[in-house]
Amino acid sequence: MIELKSAEEIGQMSVTGRFVGELLAELGEVAAVGVNLMDLEHHARRRIAQRGAESCYWDYAPSFGRGPFRNVLCLSVNDAVLHGLPHDYLLRDGDLLSIDMAVSIQGWVADSAVSLIVGAPAPADLKLIEATEVALDAGIAAAQPGGRLGDISAAIGRVADSYGYRVNGEFGGHGVGRTMHEAPHVANNARARRGLKLQPGLTIAIEPWFCASTNKIKFDEDGWTIRSADGSRTAHSEHTIAITATGPQVLTRRPGRGAAGGVPAAAS
Repeated sequence: MIELKSAEEIGQMSVTGRFVGELLAELGEVAAVGVNLMDLEHHARRRIAQRGAESCYWDYAPSFGRGPFRNVLCLSVNDAVLHGLPHDYLLRDGDLLSIDMAVSIQGWVADSAVSLIVGAPAPADLKLIEATEVALDAGIAAAQPGGRLGDISAAIGRVADSYGYRVNGEFGGHGVGRTMHEAPHVANNARARRGLKLQPGLTIAIEPWFCASTNKIKFDEDGWTIRSADGSRTAHSEHTIAITATGPQVLTRRPGRGAAGGVPAAAS
């Protein structure tokens, strides 16, 4: 069931989204060569507790994964792209790090992800992150009232194709609101002018993610961490948006970024 939100409810979601965007920007500044992934995790735990928010990841137990997720961040490095478990790992020069988080404040959820380079970036990695940024912008721009869900997916797919990346169809975006995962599923490639009609009040997370040289994935033994099947680099960008009568509204915009909230390409 799809629940359309009122303007007041979207306003409440934007409060959560502002916190998520600010914390992701903050974590991007903390991430540096020599920083342990667990330092990022504990930094986020402190900030979430200070804000009186609740992590949507803690105790999350979907059909995949081994046992409930007991972290507040997904931290995916290099060939890992989704659901990376925070662990004892010191970030190295040139690592490509994706940070994904979702929290709830007073019952309303926002979900967002950012990819960045730690230290000196490789041009190929910058291109990969840029592709997810451009695809995210394109997906948001296509989220117009009166359009169709397939318009968003097709816009993302066109960007992937223009950059020479293939799209995996197993994981994509989703509805978000009172819970982290609601209907509808938002694929990262589909036919335009098909699917659910986009109406004001629909709130969704759009999240393009690409692997450099494959569209196949594999799971780590932990049951959570998803990697490119061929070991190539990966990147992931995500925003929670609301569709309004005048167009899409980004709820998780990060400070100092452009209209779609932008994704930083590098951190040091």
